Amino acid sequence: MFKKSTAALIALILIWGASWPINKLAVPYSPPLLYAGQRALLGGILLTVIIWKTRKRVNWRENWKKYCIGAFFNTILFFGLQTAGLLYLPSGLFSVLVYFQPILLGLFAWLLLGESLSPVKILGLFLGFVGVAVVSVDGLTVHVSAIGVTLGLLTAVSWAFGVIYVKKISKEVDAYWMVALQCIIGGVFLLGTGSVFESWSAIEWNRNYLSGLSFGATIGIPLAYILYYNLVNAGEASKVGSYTFLIPIVAVLLGVLFLGETVTYSLVIGMLLVAISIYFVNFQHKTKNKSISKD
Repeated sequence: MFKKSTAALIALILIWGASWPINKLAVPYSPPLLYAGQRALLGGILLTVIIWKTRKRVNWRENWKKYCIGAFFNTILFFGLQTAGLLYLPSGLFSVLVYFQPILLGLFAWLLLGESLSPVKILGLFLGFVGVAVVSVDGLTVHVSAIGVTLGLLTAVSWAFGVIYVKKISKEVDAYWMVALQCIIGGVFLLGTGSVFESWSAIEWNRNYLSGLSFGATIGIPLAYILYYNLVNAGEASKVGSYTFLIPIVAVLLGVLFLGETVTYSLVIGMLLVAISIYFVNFQHKTKNKSISKD
């Protein structure tokens, strides 16, 4: 039986997997903070227009602090640190550091939300990270920037904290408005910062840049985050997080299909490790359900 949650998960993996090669084509034509700010702000405005009829659910006086905290972790820090980090490290190595997030998510979900963290799940999360590292090993360079590594790990930490926070307050705020307002608040901050330290005249409004901007503002940010938060709120955060290990795999496969990149042994081995990782993370949950149904 093909559940809606399964379809949503597949869509999320494909969207975020496609974001890497699309952004790879667009980023060279714009300063990073201005590019990230435009995507976030336009995505938030578009979502606001779509859900405007439900504006009573915002409850700004009661929830404005929650929206600002969500924007701080999930837009300002995540996109800001991500774009800055890409200036110091190759995208392959940086993506490995960013996708340390599912491991942190499993740990934070255990500490802050009381979710289970069995040895099997820990092993699964670790194998997932190793799988991502193996897939990305071909893109690594000899020189490694300490600043870039720090920014990559901080990106993963901010993302994990942001997801945990949104899940924790999911019953207090509307999920759609949470995505819209954190994108708008964070987008305004990023654009303001970019306007101070970067130059608008440096943007080249060509087809690659407009394609990346349009994808991020319509699908890559607002739609993807709605899918992600709905999935996290519906189930255990660590289990949903384990499937995000597939995103770099999809990104590499799309690069092979559309950017002329080659298939390597590391890609095949990494995909196998990711598949084993997802099985281990979800194995404990399945056995528990079976024992409960027998009782």
